[in-house]
Amino acid sequence: MLSAIDHLIIAVAEPDAAAAEIEAVLGLSATGGGRHEAHGTFNRLIWLADSYIELMGVFDRSLAAESWWGAHMSGLLDGASATYAGLALASDDLDSDIERLRGQGAPISDPVAGERARPDGEVVRWRIGRPPAPDPDLGLVFLIEHDTSSAEWRPADREARAGQVHPLGTSGRLARFVVPVPDAGATTFRLLRQLGMQFRPSLVGHGARDTSIGGQLLRVTPSAAGQPPTIAIRAGRQPQQADLLGCRWVIDPV
Repeated sequence: MLSAIDHLIIAVAEPDAAAAEIEAVLGLSATGGGRHEAHGTFNRLIWLADSYIELMGVFDRSLAAESWWGAHMSGLLDGASATYAGLALASDDLDSDIERLRGQGAPISDPVAGERARPDGEVVRWRIGRPPAPDPDLGLVFLIEHDTSSAEWRPADREARAGQVHPLGTSGRLARFVVPVPDAGATTFRLLRQLGMQFRPSLVGHGARDTSIGGQLLRVTPSAAGQPPTIAIRAGRQPQQADLLGCRWVIDPV
């Protein structure tokens, strides 16, 4: 079953520069990252316990053109220096989730293995299940199951990450992600059909719809074109808000 919003992906021309900007403005530090050698992409990661924000760039356009996510990233970066790109949902049993979704008629892929090489030489491994194409509103949306014997997901790694203190003075947790879309009903119907995600009318009203994933909230809200998605993080001791990298960032105090 789905256990959390695993990570949010932001396409950026320069991941290191994007990471420095977020730390300078919001006090959130990027402490991980590496290269997807087969996909022509690389990243920096802002860890929020076991969820994270992935700042992803492209180092080889020819490799990226042959990759299911690299091509999407390249296309986004043709029109912007930074923009929201996708959403990954953590699965605690990917094989069972894929079997269940296929039983409901969902067009989800077989498990696909992936890996990333870190600068220290360690390798991070995972498997994903994905719809056949990016969603027109949410971009790359897929299920991911991490290899708990590989780097970053061993018990000691997770324990250390849980206590990480960002420069703003506390640890951080991803609380909610709000995506503005032209038609919330159509978007949530696609997510139900493809990934089995059930939404309910949001208490904020105005046609918004919510779903809870673990202790996090995903909200789809009708909006005029041009409104950025909102990433809300529980961290720090003072509320903050800033528009960075094509997204609105909200810091809710711990």
